Order: sequence, then C-alpha cells, then structure tokens
Amino acid sequence: MLMRIVGFSLVVLVLVAVAFSQDGGLTPAVNNPESGGWKNSNSPANESANGGRSAAGSAGLTTTTPVTLVNKGAGVLPNDHGQVWREYDISPYTSRVTNTQRPEQAVVDWILRDTGSEVWFSEPLGILNASKNTLRVYHTPEMQRLVLDIVDRFVSSQADAHAITMRLVAIGSPSWRTAAMPLMQPIDIKSAGVEAWLVSKENAAILLAQLRQRTDYREQNASSVPVHNGQSHTVTRTTPRSFVRSVRMRPDVWPGHELVTGQMQEGFTLQISPLMSLDGNTIDAVIKCEVDQIEKLVPVNVDVPSVTGGAQRVQVQVPQVISWRLHERFRWPVNQVLILGCGVVASPTQERMGPLGLPLPPLPFTSGGRADALLMVETSGKASQVLLEARQDFRAGPPTTNGRY
Repeated sequence: MLMRIVGFSLVVLVLVAVAFSQDGGLTPAVNNPESGGWKNSNSPANESANGGRSAAGSAGLTTTTPVTLVNKGAGVLPNDHGQVWREYDISPYTSRVTNTQRPEQAVVDWILRDTGSEVWFSEPLGILNASKNTLRVYHTPEMQRLVLDIVDRFVSSQADAHAITMRLVAIGSPSWRTAAMPLMQPIDIKSAGVEAWLVSKENAAILLAQLRQRTDYREQNASSVPVHNGQSHTVTRTTPRSFVRSVRMRPDVWPGHELVTGQMQEGFTLQISPLMSLDGNTIDAVIKCEVDQIEKLVPVNVDVPSVTGGAQRVQVQVPQVISWRLHERFRWPVNQVLILGCGVVASPTQERMGPLGLPLPPLPFTSGGRADALLMVETSGKASQVLLEARQDFRAGPPTTNGRY
C-alpha cells in the first residue's frame, strides 16, 4: 500500500514538472523556420514576437518621417542680388558702455528702425549679427551704406552720454493752448490723437513759467538723466492698487468661501532712446510712454451658498481702467524742445499740485482721473560738460549784487 502511494506521488510530480516547463520555459516555435523545434519563451526573439510588440509599436510612434524636404544646399551664401559680406568694428562704442550687459543690441535696434525688419527676412538674403566687438552684415551694397551711416553715429560718439530732460506734465484743462499756441511750431506726427510742437528753449522756459501759475498744473516727472548715445532709459512710477477680484468656494473654511484679491499697477512708464547725428546738431529719439489708471472699481453683488443653508451675498469689484499709449520716433534740432500733447487722457495720479507744490482738491467740473498730458523733451548737451558746468556754478556760489537789490 505504501509503495502504491509513493508511486502515485511520483507520477503527479512528473506531470506537474512537465506542465510547468510548457507554460514558463519551453514552447513551440511558431512561424519560425530557423528554430527547428523548441525554444525558451523568455528569449529576446520570443519577446519581439509576443510581449515585445508594445515596445516595437511605441518605437514606431516616436520615430516619424519628416514631411519637409531638407537638403544641405550649395554650401555658399547666395548672392543673386550682389550681396557682400562686411564686418564693422563697434568696440570703440561697446567698450565704453558698462551699465548694460549687451550694448551692441542698441546698434542692431537702430539699424532695424532705419532699414525696417522686412529687408532682413525676405529676398534678397540678408544677415545681421552683432557680438561684443563686431557687427556682421550680409546684404546688398546699398544696404551696407545705410548700415555704415548708422554705425558711424555710434562709433564717432564713443558712447558719450547726453543729458536728456523728460518732463511729464498734466493739466486739468486744455485751455492752456490759447496762450501757448503763438510760441509753438507744429510738426507732423503719426500717432492718432497726439500733437507735437517744436519750441525754442527760451520760449519753452516762458511756457513752463506760464503753466506753473495754473492751479490745475502738476508735474509727474522732471528728471534730467545721462543717457548713452543710442541706449534706452526708462522712468517708471507705479503704485499697486488692490481690489476684490472674485470669490472662491471653500467648504473647509468658514463661511464656506473666500474672497480672491487682485492687484494692478497704477502709474506711468516713460522710455526714451536718443541717437545723435554725426555733427551733433540733430537728435533722433524713440519715445515710448504708457499710462494706466483705475478710474473706478465697479461693485458687483454675487450670491454664494452658505454653510448654514440658503445663500449669502458678497461683493466683488471689476476695475474700470483708462490708459493711453505713445510709441513713435522723432527728430528735431538739439537747440529746440520737443513738446507732445496727448490730449485729455488718463492721469498718472489723482492729486492736483498747486504753485507751491501742495496737493489741491479735485476740480469740480473734470474727472479726477483725466487731464491734458504734456511731455517735454530736450537735450542739454554731453552729460560730462553739463556736470562740469554745474560744479563750476556751485563753486562760484550765488551772484553778488553789491547791495544794489
């Protein structure tokens, strides 16, 4: 009896071993004439035929055939229009500008302003590239002459800084023009709603004295800053203003919601990029001015569910924003002052300044957030010379009157 039991157990163990070898080890080679019989199911060949299909399929998805025909070209730059290669040494300029990381970018920007960007991205083929010391240009001889004229204006100045005065003024009423028109010479301007005038420096001083006598006059900015020839200078004066932007449901807090606040920057940004002519008698300047102001916050009531049931009313605010933009290039003689009148637009600040510099109450018949904006721009010459003259005047002290006054 014992021998029968042992023999039966041995038969069962043999059958189990054979079944295990068929499932996990040896399988027939299907559709593989080179196998000649049996192979290991864990072999790489079997993985590619069975479980390896997903890997092969994923590889096929990631490897795509490009649709665009790409070739190496002729290996030379095309010159069907007589393009020539030129390299300009701009190191006399860039080596002196130390307050910016890439002073050569100003050279590229002014070339694009004078020539336009289309000529570099269409026929004929053009290349414009600038490094710290070299400007590389590939274009027609006519375009090379234009580039040379611009580069000369940078290199000849050796990055001399010029004293530029920018005065941003807001006046409550445009009636100032009545007395000022005889002093100003109008010039053409492309920006809609903006007027431009040229005034001699003597007449500009008279006009400014007249405006300062008005009770609705206020100066937002009156700074004289040294600007390297061709570089940009930005004056920003903004104030953050917060408001309730939205409401967010929060079941985990009481009373089941929270108010979401937003913030906007209220004020102005003024940027100027001047470039002097070779003889120093004319100035080109790109002027950009942006003013944003929240005229008022419009309240809106919103019903939200309450944690105790029912609904409760909360208030959010929608900002009513007024703003204006100016971005244009101007050219005028250095012995004159450029005045830009932007019309009755958003005012950078709400308060009005009187003759003594004290804030005044709002005007009764005008909106507190609107005023006639004026921008006065003038150059006082090289910053080094202006600083030297200021030091000499300071050392000389006030003029003596010998007791006559």
